[in-house]
Amino acid sequence: MARSQFNNLGTHFDPIIIDGGFGTTLEQLFRLDISNTPLWSAQAILDHADVVIKAHLAFLHAGAEAISTSTYQCSYSTFARAGYTSADARRVMLKSVHLASKARQIFLDEQASNGDPVRDVRIALSLGPFGASLSPAQEFNGFYPPPFGPKAYCQDADAENCNTFDNDEVAKNESIHALTQFHFERLLIIFENDASWNSIDYIAFETVPLTREIQAIRRAMGLLDERIARGGTSTKPWWISMVFPDGHYPETDKDGTPRTRVADIVSTAVENSTPIYPCPSGLGINCTPVEFLSKLVWELEDSIQTLQKSEISNLQSDFSKDSTIKPFLVLYPNGGDVYDPLNQTWVEKNKNGEESWAKALKESFRPSEIWSGVFLGGCCRTTPIHIQALKQILRITPE
Repeated sequence: MARSQFNNLGTHFDPIIIDGGFGTTLEQLFRLDISNTPLWSAQAILDHADVVIKAHLAFLHAGAEAISTSTYQCSYSTFARAGYTSADARRVMLKSVHLASKARQIFLDEQASNGDPVRDVRIALSLGPFGASLSPAQEFNGFYPPPFGPKAYCQDADAENCNTFDNDEVAKNESIHALTQFHFERLLIIFENDASWNSIDYIAFETVPLTREIQAIRRAMGLLDERIARGGTSTKPWWISMVFPDGHYPETDKDGTPRTRVADIVSTAVENSTPIYPCPSGLGINCTPVEFLSKLVWELEDSIQTLQKSEISNLQSDFSKDSTIKPFLVLYPNGGDVYDPLNQTWVEKNKNGEESWAKALKESFRPSEIWSGVFLGGCCRTTPIHIQALKQILRITPE
């Protein structure tokens, strides 16, 4: 993992603040009805581009230093299901980057006009997992249809849903190949457009529920890096963020029992790095209730630390400073409510306010040399008010 990727990423003492839940903010604050479309927040790009810019600006005014494109749900299959063409899919994804870039420029112009210190605003390309393209959405369960998984989700009460192949290595490899192509074709849309590629600063693979999809993402980035090397352009820092809906990873045995430890996830994400199988610049947790973060971050750190020690066990030095396995940490929990994918509604569970959420997020990690930097923000059902509270908490409780 090249250290040059970590330049200007913030430090563990000075986290970078990212935005909150973009799609749910469009619904909650801007009253857009987008839950009934497969495109979700991308539908607003088509119908309410001005509102998309306003939502980006709301997060920037709240204190966000990085904003995400409204492309989480975007894929060729998602647009096809919504009745659009492949050309439409490419056009909308590129427009989403353009709208985020336009919002950034408006904000920078405002700062200059007001005589404020100019803030360095970054843009992350948001890419959801394959499960986000399905109906009902499967990012919280990982029940993928063939060839992406063993079988599609079935709503029947007596159905046996599963998300792993057990010992069927052939089917598993076919799944990884299919998932690789799914992610790679979306990356190409942005990479092949110079203006869009130059506008983004990070690539965020979000809410990933399966270790084989982590493998596929690494392969997709390897394919992209080959294109980048041939074209002489620069790569981007990128992260993989996992989801732990109830404090556990969705990947299970066929009988439904949890099978995947955080150590297994970390190993899948960062070990055996090669030019065609690169490891991510960062690891994250998103769309997970904030109360689970402390334990999960501790497990992440313990796993990273174990790999760092193993990597340079023969060196007489500080492993945390000399290890090449030193990702940045990305934490953006949800607001505490629970999504019902069948009814496409949110069940309100969070009884605490934004300040309580921000404080819990702040307290979920401690400054550590294990990480090269830290990003903090929110996911679904977090609004600019949450980000403003987080900004305030970080300002008044320095380490």
